[in-house]
Amino acid sequence: MKTLILKLALVLICSISYAQNAGHTITVTIDNVTSDDGKVLFALHTKDTFMKAEGVDTAASSIDNGKVTITFKNVRPGEYAIMALHDANDNGRMDFQENGMPLEAYGTSNNPMFFGPPQYDEAKFEIEDKDLEMTIKF
Repeated sequence: MKTLILKLALVLICSISYAQNAGHTITVTIDNVTSDDGKVLFALHTKDTFMKAEGVDTAASSIDNGKVTITFKNVRPGEYAIMALHDANDNGRMDFQENGMPLEAYGTSNNPMFFGPPQYDEAKFEIEDKDLEMTIKF
């Protein structure tokens, strides 16, 4: 009986240890939010979800003096892109003008210049064997 309990404890400890090391963190900072109204919404995307579906992970942060920082945890190695939106009116979505132009600030990883909708190939990055820190500009 003691042997069985010890084996179960060992399996549990190993699985917890593996789960904690299953992925990396991506810490994202935005320091040019124009107001502290609403929240900043973040989505971590793969090529399959970018501009098509909800991200593989999402986060939201309140704004303090025009700055926000969030961390995506347990991100598996691979290729991703991050989209961020200043949801100033806190309605959970991007608002648009009648001509289709966004009313709220947004940005993506790598901070590309936009001439049209964001493109995955301009925003993508690799996470391999270490944690990442990045800044997104609105």
